[in-house]
Amino acid sequence: MTHPLVVTLDKKSAPRTLFYGDRLMEVDLPVGTRVIYPRPPMAALKDVDAAIRYAINHPHNSDPLHAKLRPGMKVVIAIDDISLPLPPMKRPDIRERVLTIVLQQLADHGVDDVTMIIATSVHRRMTSDEIRWIVGDRIHGAYYPDRLYNHDAEDPDGMKYVGTTELGEEVELNKKAVESDLLIYVNLNLVPMDGGHKSVSVGLCGYRSLKAHHNPRVMRNCHSYMDPKSSELNSSVERMGKITNKNLNVFTIETTVNNRMFDRPLEFLAKNEDDLTATERFGLKALTATLARTPQAARQAIFSRVPSPYGVTGVFAGETEAVHAQTLKKSYEQYLVPVKGQCDIMVAGIPYISPYNVNSFLNPLLVQVLAQGYIFNCYRGQPLVKKGGTMIITHPMTDMFDKNHHAPYIEFVHNLLPETRDAMELHKRFEAKFASNPAYIQMYRTGHAYHPAHPFFMWYWGEAGRQWLGRVIVVGADNEYMPKLFGYETAKTMTQALDMARETAPASPDITCFHFSPIMMADVTV
Repeated sequence: MTHPLVVTLDKKSAPRTLFYGDRLMEVDLPVGTRVIYPRPPMAALKDVDAAIRYAINHPHNSDPLHAKLRPGMKVVIAIDDISLPLPPMKRPDIRERVLTIVLQQLADHGVDDVTMIIATSVHRRMTSDEIRWIVGDRIHGAYYPDRLYNHDAEDPDGMKYVGTTELGEEVELNKKAVESDLLIYVNLNLVPMDGGHKSVSVGLCGYRSLKAHHNPRVMRNCHSYMDPKSSELNSSVERMGKITNKNLNVFTIETTVNNRMFDRPLEFLAKNEDDLTATERFGLKALTATLARTPQAARQAIFSRVPSPYGVTGVFAGETEAVHAQTLKKSYEQYLVPVKGQCDIMVAGIPYISPYNVNSFLNPLLVQVLAQGYIFNCYRGQPLVKKGGTMIITHPMTDMFDKNHHAPYIEFVHNLLPETRDAMELHKRFEAKFASNPAYIQMYRTGHAYHPAHPFFMWYWGEAGRQWLGRVIVVGADNEYMPKLFGYETAKTMTQALDMARETAPASPDITCFHFSPIMMADVTV
């Protein structure tokens, strides 16, 4: 039986509207095209603060938080960075609510040596205002910047070796966290690949640890990034996490949210176009037209000024693995849409935001990450598209990079990709030297640039999709150079792209439109 969120288009179906970066594109898809829509947002918890208190007092496979506290102890609280959620959450962010209750409990038990660290790993440093948005005005005012600050993976005096796994993966973490009496991790879990052991062993590590699993060999052995049991990346992180938790006293707090990405002015973006009211149809056409004639900076502002009204659906605390099992269950309940059968041609719009361009432009390297990394991997069971199939995406792929956030990306894309797109060769020939570039490291440590190793990781992130897919066709690219550099083909219209895809597809190919976003996953059976 077909799931109600899996729709087959007929002659009466309206055109589909897909994200086209920070614009929208209306496309006519053939009769018989299957369109997959995300589940409606799950009901939010009625009393979030009560759920937080219950979780830390009734943890999974652990003593309650209060039983771990004693006066005079050193406590470090690590917090997920700005890459979660997408877009940023309406205030108060769930992390502020968790921190408020945890800090009060620490104070009640005489614990006043408390440091908070934003677990950025090799992501860019968050600004003061970005941190304030997550933790709230009161906590920011009391702790920032001396006792609330960004993790620095390149601080020569700020990292400490913890141990090595049986496969030789080295665990090196933030020294302050390693030497604490108790490390509390506050997580906001957006997708199944996040959370669990990844929080501490990735969020507080540096290049020495990351290179063990952020490499082409491991990424090629991931069947789906979003299905932990079939991800070699997750297996490596779990081995390193077990070393971490053996040596550190870790208390994990994870939270889940629903997929209510769009507030009232934009709610129709998550709906089936055939179900829109007359008012919503008018609003969609007006928004599409407005974005088409609006300058890029203003387009970005239109979306960024409307934070997401995510509802909190779960709070879980205690031992890392026991907690994450609950988190995954809740996450799959929101995201999984049952789908029967794979397709020959997959169509997806690429939105304006990813975990790596909050408050900046989605550059072409990050388009690749979303297409062949995240969206391709949003499945459980089998990939939505058949081996060797075609993925059609909508995005302008403008040759534009934020010079503050993505400085290392510019050289990687313009100097290294013309040399080779082979991930193994990039890894062997260029990564180590690039990752130690002193100018880029200085920009990472004192500015707001991503670490120089990060563009390599972003290329590897698309490796699973790159190895599986036969072709990627970009509809609406504003230039030919960037798509060609990435190994993509271009088409001016969706009709042209589908004609091109049919050239290498079976007769009467199966076409599926993955109507992303909000976030969802296809639970594919063949």
